[in-house]
Amino acid sequence: MRKFVVESPYELSGDQGPAVQKLAEGFLRGDRFQTLKGVTGSGKTFTMAKIIEAVQRPTLVISHNKTLSAQLFREFKTFFPNNAVEYFVSYYDYYQPEAYVPARDLYIEKDASINKEIDQMKMAATYSLMERRDVIVIATVSCIYGLGMPELYKSMRVHIEKGQTLDPRALALELAQVQYKRNDMVLERGTFRIKGDVIEIYPPYMEFDEAYRIELDWEEVVRIRRFNVVSGKFTEELDETTVYPAKNFVVPQSELESATERIQKEMEARVEELRAQKKILEAERLKTRVTYDIEMMKEMGYCSGIENYSAPIANRAPGVPPATLLHYFPDDFLCLIDEAHVTVPQIGAMYEGDRSRKQNLVDFGFRLPSALDNRPLKADEFWKKINQAIFVTATPRPEEVKLSTQVVEQIIRPTGLLDPIVEVRPSEGQMEDIYKEVRERIEKGERSLILTLTKKMAEDLTDYLLGLNLKVKYIHSEIDTFERVEILKALRTGEIDVLIGINLLREGIDLPEVSFIALLDADKIGFLRSTTSLIQIIGRAARNAEGKVVMYADRMSDAMKEAIDETRRRRSIQEAWNAEHGITPKTIKKAVADILERQEQDAKETAAIQLEALKKSANLMVAKERKKLIEALKKEMSDCAERLEYEQAAAIRDQIIDIEKTYGK
Repeated sequence: MRKFVVESPYELSGDQGPAVQKLAEGFLRGDRFQTLKGVTGSGKTFTMAKIIEAVQRPTLVISHNKTLSAQLFREFKTFFPNNAVEYFVSYYDYYQPEAYVPARDLYIEKDASINKEIDQMKMAATYSLMERRDVIVIATVSCIYGLGMPELYKSMRVHIEKGQTLDPRALALELAQVQYKRNDMVLERGTFRIKGDVIEIYPPYMEFDEAYRIELDWEEVVRIRRFNVVSGKFTEELDETTVYPAKNFVVPQSELESATERIQKEMEARVEELRAQKKILEAERLKTRVTYDIEMMKEMGYCSGIENYSAPIANRAPGVPPATLLHYFPDDFLCLIDEAHVTVPQIGAMYEGDRSRKQNLVDFGFRLPSALDNRPLKADEFWKKINQAIFVTATPRPEEVKLSTQVVEQIIRPTGLLDPIVEVRPSEGQMEDIYKEVRERIEKGERSLILTLTKKMAEDLTDYLLGLNLKVKYIHSEIDTFERVEILKALRTGEIDVLIGINLLREGIDLPEVSFIALLDADKIGFLRSTTSLIQIIGRAARNAEGKVVMYADRMSDAMKEAIDETRRRRSIQEAWNAEHGITPKTIKKAVADILERQEQDAKETAAIQLEALKKSANLMVAKERKKLIEALKKEMSDCAERLEYEQAAAIRDQIIDIEKTYGK
């Protein structure tokens, strides 16, 4: 196989080198679970890339949301330009799952807008895993949902080589069976055309708008070439090629016949069961729906919602998990779980939510019981498919630590910056103390964050500080998306000096101007004041050499003690490293405009992966499609804002304005 080679102008620094060595050695000796515990700003993504280079195994990187996955995809594409880096996320721009609400007798039909570009990227991921080993797939938790069986996907590929005798009509039939459509006028993804002795096939998984041209001479293949569909330019001469199915859910005609028989038998048994329960309406509904789907499968080899019949098609027993992206990987692959403290619980939660929705559909005659097995993997099924995993997080949960044979720390930042000083002060007189600290920061041209527990407190505190002639604003979930973007920009540019909020701990808030964080009610019990949350809040001040965090509390909670002890431990290690290597930590002194420009550019590049795909998948001249696209973009923008990824939200906002200005609302 082609080797994984990282291409980067940077070398490993700080404790990145030892972290890569320990984790790679652990993987190669067979350790099943390990943890990379890396502080914010320590370059965990680069470490992950170097681990892949060291172990030379196909790799799955799982993240907990699309935006973070897009960022990782962009970075890994840069690190591995000569390897297959693929992107596997949900291909729905908009998705309303099929559901039934018994209390209102309301059936909600599945409604979805499929993003063709992301669908192509998903197909490219499965294709790469079939053809090569130097593959890195960046995925969200959608990778645990049902996908076509890899054995069928591979067995139904069409192989063509020079010198082969090929009947065009037989090839057309073969391509139709693997879900390619014939279109002699326009060559699009997932189609083919035949003009005399020339056959052109455009697989949906090709990355660079490339298709195959097969030239015949009296049914003998004399030439196979790859060409660019847009320019018509030929890019490669081939001796042979393999065309994989146009969809992941494909079934050979021979197996489809026996599968429809199994579906028919299950339907008949279920209809009798419903009639015995005096559910006549439900029985007739089920019989009508399933009979229609069976007819479609027999005639077309496919039907809408065919994934709901994946269990009888694959002849799986009830309860047996479906095939997923994980089944396409070889047994010796590496799994990197990014932001594991969020991603691992998310993986575990997917099954129950899906099950409760589908149970109503089964109970009321909308789906067969076997539809329950078209589902995401349960947590234990997921772990059975994972060969070896490395949890990557700044704040691992006890569950990850317990599973891991070793927890490797990455504490040193390449910039030499330290974790901030943390102090605990009494809550009595806290307003006067905060005012004094904030004034000191203003004189130095630095910024401050104040974290409260409630929206009311955030608003009242803002009014109080405004009365003291401070430039201050608050931010919470009721603030409009656009306003949030402007508030954060205003903090960076110095239009305001203090930002008050509730949950400002999310990853992605990079504020080197902030040197002081005040944490009110630090001793309260709850999610916002847990050990993990406190460590992440403290990390927000680690971008500034003068960083300080003050916790205002009447007692020392267990979470406070753990967070403070951990921060002090890290800081002492960082100070010793800096002293040994003669490093003086300095805040990045860039003009705020430069920082904004760089971060906005990063956000725009990240957004482009999804936004350009969204635009390509809709005909903007059609009002209905344009409206649906704008709704999808607004939802994505709101999601970004909820995660406090403001530059990303602003980039999407600009796209919406551009579309509305050019094509209308």
